[in-house]
Amino acid sequence: MFKFRLTLFLFMLTGTIFAQEKVEQIAEKLAQEQLEAYNKRDIDGFVAPYADNVRVYKFPDEFLYEGKTEMYDIYGRMFARTPDLHCKLVNRIVMGNTVIDQEEVTISKNEPPMHAIAIYKIKDGKIAEVYFIQ
Repeated sequence: MFKFRLTLFLFMLTGTIFAQEKVEQIAEKLAQEQLEAYNKRDIDGFVAPYADNVRVYKFPDEFLYEGKTEMYDIYGRMFARTPDLHCKLVNRIVMGNTVIDQEEVTISKNEPPMHAIAIYKIKDGKIAEVYFIQ
């Protein structure tokens, strides 16, 4: 009986670990997709990983805006006016449905890069919430 319970426990634990890895793979893939599109200034590719009702905050809880349409407008204008725009990923932590990126963002080659942290929360296969620390 003990061996059966141990086997069942290990089977359930293994399933949970595999499910966690799958969630983390999806989360990291979405964060990477939007980063690559950001660096290409590809607005359509950039907003694609986001939920239609994405909510964006200044950390910890200052609401900035909601919605992919608003994001499209904000970043579309920024991409158009910043030809030097580039985000260098310094470090990435992925845990469950959360991705934390430490970044160096160059707006202009004439200015030093800005340091920032972006926290992405994934829900239903899309980036649903973003928190920025600057």
